[in-house]
Order: sequence, then C-alpha cells, then structure tokens
Amino acid sequence: MADVTTYPTDAPAPAAVTLRGAAIASLGAAVPARVVTNEEIGERLGVDDAWIMKRFGVRTRHYAAPDERLADLAAAAGRQALERAGVAAEDLDMVLVGTFTSDEMMPHTSPHVAAALGAHRAGAIDVGAACASWVSALVMGAGMIEAGRSETMLVVGCDLLSRRLDHEDKKTAPLMADGAGAVVLRATDGPARVGPSVFHHDAEFWRSTYMARDDQVLRMEGPETYQVAVDAMTSTTTELLEREGLTIDDIDLFVYHQGNARILNAVGLRLGLKAERVAHYIEEFGNASAATVPLALEACKRDGRLRPGMKVFLASIGGGYSWGACVVTWGDA
Repeated sequence: MADVTTYPTDAPAPAAVTLRGAAIASLGAAVPARVVTNEEIGERLGVDDAWIMKRFGVRTRHYAAPDERLADLAAAAGRQALERAGVAAEDLDMVLVGTFTSDEMMPHTSPHVAAALGAHRAGAIDVGAACASWVSALVMGAGMIEAGRSETMLVVGCDLLSRRLDHEDKKTAPLMADGAGAVVLRATDGPARVGPSVFHHDAEFWRSTYMARDDQVLRMEGPETYQVAVDAMTSTTTELLEREGLTIDDIDLFVYHQGNARILNAVGLRLGLKAERVAHYIEEFGNASAATVPLALEACKRDGRLRPGMKVFLASIGGGYSWGACVVTWGDA
C-alpha cells in the first residue's frame, strides 16, 4: 500500500492567493479643435437647437479638419495617458485600438499609433465592434495581462464619424462626432483592477445601424436602434451585477456608451439610477462611437466625479449588434 500523507485537522487554512489583475493606471483624451454647434447643423438641415436637443441631446460636437488623421488623434490621447501614468512608450507590450473608421482600409490604425508614440517593441492590434470597440478592447487587454502575456499596454478608442455621414440625413448628422480616448493598463496584485465582464451579440437587426463597404456612409434607423440599445444595456447591467452578487447600490458610477441622451435617460429610468450616478456628456461631445466611454470617463475625472477606489460600471453597444459591460475598481490617481 502506498504511503499516504495526512495532515492534522487543526492545521491552518492555506493563505488566500491574490490573483494577478490589470489596473487602469491613467486616462487620456483628445478631440479635434473644431467645435460644431447646433446652429451650424440646423441651418443646413432646416431645424433648430430645440429640435436637435429633444431628439439627440447634443448641443456641440467636434469635427476633424480635412488634413487630420484618426491615427494622429488616437496617438494624442495615448500620449497623454502615457505621460499621466509615467510610462515610456518603449515599455508598452501592446497597443490595442478600438475603431471602425481607420484612415485606410488597410493598414489599420494601431500600427500607426504605436509608431507615432515610439512604442517600437509593442504589438499593435485593432479591435472592431463598432461603438463597443473600446470596452471590448479594454476587457481583452485586461485578460492578456491577467494571463501573464503582457505587463503594460495602451488601450485606445477612437473614431472620426464626421467623415462617414450623409450630412443631409437628419437621423445621423446632428448626433455623430469625432474623438479619441485612451487608458494605460498595468499588471497589479492590488484591489484596483478591471473586474468581471459579460458580452453578447444579436445580428437580427443589423440593418438598423450599418455602414456598407461600397459608400462607407453610416446609416441608422433611430427607433429600432433606440430599442435594441436600451434593452441590451439594461439587461446586461442586471445580468452582470446579479452574476457577481452586486447590487445597483454597490456601483458608484455608471458610464454607458453616449449613443443618444434618450437612450441614457431610458436606461437610467429602467434601472432606477439617480442622475448624479450616470455619466451624461453627450451634450458636450456627441456620439463619438468607440471614444464615448473613455471621453466620458475623462470628463467625470475633470468634474471630480471619478476617484480612486470607486466601483465603476462600463457598458457599450455597437452596430451589428455587439455589446458588453465590465465592472472596474478605479485605480487612476
């Protein structure tokens, strides 16, 4: 009979193991200098400020100049994030860029961003999930760090929607905008980290928000998009919180994709969220697609609403449809 090792029943329990995580070390944001007002939009479309505010909740938005490239805007946001984190570009293992409006069909945006920053030893990958691209890239990046495949990375969300619009279309022209936002992710064994996530998809209603390859013009059917977005972000919030044993009251700040003010208001109403707990910056920035969540985070920090240790719920939905959410214990000082 083989020897069997036995242990006394009063032996102390093994020490808890702290698993490796990925913490958001800093934020960065960049928008084009040109600010486009409702008066400018309305004059072209034959509507006024009140009409645009009622339907979209947007008062101003930023448009890129004709010679401004998406990669340059993304690099500006990334550069600010690196400076704030005190991280050198050459120390990055990976640059992830969430976008669907690259300057060229190929190459994609991430190699341009990595090169502009001087991240010469980093990998560079684009992540495509339309407006949900940045939240998707954030969770993918966190997973790479948790697995030990990366130590430090840059995650950027950026889009130039002003170049993908029919500017005579009242359903899209007043809503869309340009912008970029970024975070530095670093390995951590502390409590501040990107936490649990959930993702889903449904291609049944893909034609309600899409961009064909031939003309590359964004088209959107507002009522159907509204219903899908509200249902998806509400149900995903409930699903993730219930799965993790959390309640609405455990979350300090909810940062949803800034798709439309009516969508944000409807999600908050269904979940019973107080307005001060929901990031609401679409009036200032419009819908900048993959950039909306990091831009909203930057605005929350600017306004003193985002502090270390807070539990932050992030969720976004993109045309297709793909959507997802995650809970972040904030660590950016």
